Amino acid sequence: MYELFEPTPEHQQLRSMLRDFVEREVDPQALEHDRDEKFNLPLFRKLGELDLLGLTIPPELGGAGLDAVAVAIVHEELSAADPAFTLSYLAHSLLCVNNLYVNGNDEQRERLLPALASGEKIGGMCMSEPGAGTDVMGLRTTARERGDHFILNGSKMWITNGALNETELGDVFLVYARLEGAPRNAITMFIVEKGFEGFKLGQKIQDKMGMRASMTAELVFEDCVVPRDNIVGEIGSATLCMMRNLEIERLGLAAMSLGIARRSIEIMNRYASERESFGRPLREYGQIQKYIADSYAEYMAGRAYTYLTAGAMKLDQAGHRLDSDGVKLFCSAMGKNVADRAIQVLGGYGYTGEYNVERLYRDAKLLEIGGGTLEAHHKNMTRDLSRVDKIR
Repeated sequence: MYELFEPTPEHQQLRSMLRDFVEREVDPQALEHDRDEKFNLPLFRKLGELDLLGLTIPPELGGAGLDAVAVAIVHEELSAADPAFTLSYLAHSLLCVNNLYVNGNDEQRERLLPALASGEKIGGMCMSEPGAGTDVMGLRTTARERGDHFILNGSKMWITNGALNETELGDVFLVYARLEGAPRNAITMFIVEKGFEGFKLGQKIQDKMGMRASMTAELVFEDCVVPRDNIVGEIGSATLCMMRNLEIERLGLAAMSLGIARRSIEIMNRYASERESFGRPLREYGQIQKYIADSYAEYMAGRAYTYLTAGAMKLDQAGHRLDSDGVKLFCSAMGKNVADRAIQVLGGYGYTGEYNVERLYRDAKLLEIGGGTLEAHHKNMTRDLSRVDKIR
């Protein structure tokens, strides 16, 4: 069965390496950075030394050249310690690096990807807006052609890696905008870089419920000047790029929920053996047994679904929306529910930061919202299933 989760020796080595790295480097810093609402940039750049920031791009561009199964492994393992740190990783490695590699041209790849893969530059993607989150086609950021440049106006909200600290922007963003007068579904993708005229940091989003160590910000474009060479793909053709990249994003987010669930199960399982009540270990009580057993079964069901979907996914092809939505729909709710049960098993201790499940629970909630809400997955899946007569 475990060949599903680690189908090749390379995948096995990747998971083993990550477990060691997470235990040594990621876990010890997680609580402090959550409390301080700070992004751990030095630790992030260590992922570049491991070729993980360019996980899915070829070695000649600084990456590891790995597949969707590797994406699931990395996001599961990192999230078992620090989901917020992992969210910043996902925005950089999938929404920016993988997106640019799949959809960009050779000049754009060669100019930007090596620095992104090393961690010299930090990237993200700008899709959501103050009035257009799930309704991505309702975006209002506009682009106007002017000679060999385009002028962008508008703002993007909830952008992961939008800020690296209190005042500093991230470095490279893939920004979805609509040319003035273009139809609703004619979206164009632009590369916007720190230092471009008219590009600035807006509101930094603080005091979030969870994912506090992942920096979130509003990015503002006020007559932002973008060279024509920074158009990704063809003008008006980025809708397919957007939808294709959402598939791998949702797989990564589902895998993050797996990491949260696995760590929560480990914590409550250990606590139920060590803690006694009325002279008996907690694990001997039926209520506690139900929490632990249900959690493990649901985790393994979600894990099997996620890795089965990852094994079938091609990073440069669309066509996996039903199951990329499906794994995120199932796993995001599952991860939150498992973390909730872990808090219940630990009682008052679970409600404090000492045992980590309180932080994992807060982080888990975002996965039911970001990258597509549960309601959006319901809509997408029902629409896709309406075209299916029999399920294979």
